Formats: sequence, C-alpha cells, structure tokens
Amino acid sequence: MWLLYQFPLCPFSRKVRLLLGEKGVPYEPVRESPWERRDEFLDMNPAGQTPVMVHSDRGPLRPLIDSMAICEYFEETVEKSAMISGTAADRAEIRRLVTWFDTHFYRDITGPLLFERMEKRLVHKMAPDSKFLREAMKAVVAHLDYIDYLLDNRSWLAGSTMSLADLAAAAQISVADYLGGIDWKSHEQAKRWYIGMKSRPSFRPLLAERMEIISPPGDYEKLDL
Repeated sequence: MWLLYQFPLCPFSRKVRLLLGEKGVPYEPVRESPWERRDEFLDMNPAGQTPVMVHSDRGPLRPLIDSMAICEYFEETVEKSAMISGTAADRAEIRRLVTWFDTHFYRDITGPLLFERMEKRLVHKMAPDSKFLREAMKAVVAHLDYIDYLLDNRSWLAGSTMSLADLAAAAQISVADYLGGIDWKSHEQAKRWYIGMKSRPSFRPLLAERMEIISPPGDYEKLDL
C-alpha cells in the first residue's frame, strides 16, 4: 500500500491525490505537519516539504518526493487515465500550465492565504495581516481572468481533454476556496470548469476533509456556487 504524507490544505498533495483518484491507485493518507520538522519525516525528505510517498511493503524502494515527480512516476507506471498525453507540443503545454499554477498561483494566492489564515493561527498564534489578504484577493481576479482566457477556445485548460494542468489548477483553487479567497463574480467560464472538477469522484474526499480550528465557507462543498 502506498502511504502519502500530506496535510489537508497542502495544494501539492491535493494535486497528487486527484491524480491517484483519477488513475484508481489505492493509497493511505498520513497526516504530516511539515512545520513540526519531525526527524522521521526529514529523514525521508530533508527539504521538509509535503507530499512524500512511500510504499509500505516494497522494501528498499526510495521515497517519491515532490508533487510533479510523484505525478510523473504514476503517469509512467499506470496506464489508466493518462494526464500528460497528446503530441509533444500538447505535453509541453500541460507541463507549462502545471508549473504556472504550482508556481505563480501558489506564490500570489495560495501561499499567502495559507500563511496568513492557517500557519499564523496554528503555529505562531497570530492574527492575519489584512494587507496581504487584500493583495491575494486582488491577485485572484487576474488568475481567474487567465483561466477564462484559456477556456475561451478549449474544453479544458490545456486542450480538448482533462489533464494534469486541470488537476494542478483545481488543487490550488480548492485550498484558496477553503480559506475564503475565491470570488467567482464575473468569471462564469472558470466557475463552470471548477464545478465540473468538484463533481468528479476523485475530488470528493478532498472536499470532505477539514483542517483543525479552520472551517471553510458554507458553500465550499456545494456544486452550485
């Protein structure tokens, strides 16, 4: 059995969980709070970041570290539901967008929201800074505009079929949404796409999870937004 070390609001772990769900790979989530810097976890990943995957009964198999590396591993080893497919140009576009959401969306929105509304509260016992929250909310508008732009001529973010780009984007958005950072006003295309993602069976376990002492908005699990 695969063990996935993660915490409920880790967007990179959510991307991996969505891919595992789409591919039908069984796994057991193991709660890991990377800010605690446990020695046992640092032995697996000296960077101290989630996600990390290990197999409980495959002997010396090395841990899988980094969400993109983990996704590529299962993309190469599990044929079902290819998430990086098409021509070389198609695959390049998928990887480009995964990097965009993992890097830019996380930097502008998910990361600041996690720090202000989760880490400060859980770890530092501090109140969030409204200035940084406002900046993150402003950044949401530009990123949703970009998603609308991508969907103008595509069925999915990277092309005609769902791909890892959609999983990466939905993972980041779902965490920001949990933390009250998403306003869908004037973004009907992005909203319809996200409702479709939320409706998938692979998404339901994520929406059911809760982070201690932090509750999501009332419409977090709803499909009508």
